[in-house]
Amino acid sequence: MKHGPIAMIDENFPCFFIAPSDSVYEKMWSNMEEVKARNGKIIAIATIGNNDIQDLADDVIYIPKTLEMLTPILTAIPLHLFAAYMGIEFGLDVDKPRNLAKSVTVE
Repeated sequence: MKHGPIAMIDENFPCFFIAPSDSVYEKMWSNMEEVKARNGKIIAIATIGNNDIQDLADDVIYIPKTLEMLTPILTAIPLHLFAAYMGIEFGLDVDKPRNLAKSVTVE
């Protein structure tokens, strides 16, 4: 959150925080406090049962509790859906993104 990213925070800039109840939760909480101190909007992805995060975040998306190593899979789903629905809302073809480089070549 230092330097460049923190300079972009304002009341019109929503920030997503992946904040499940895991080993780095306290560090994520500190970053959320920095954003809130600058009047930034916080959308948090948190573990079901974490009601404390509602005091700091503007919106919370809950994921089920699981093993820490499986958490990235669960957090990717709401982020992907958010991106897809925002693209649709802006009238973009989410199935054919522009400037997509071909990653598979045929030999």
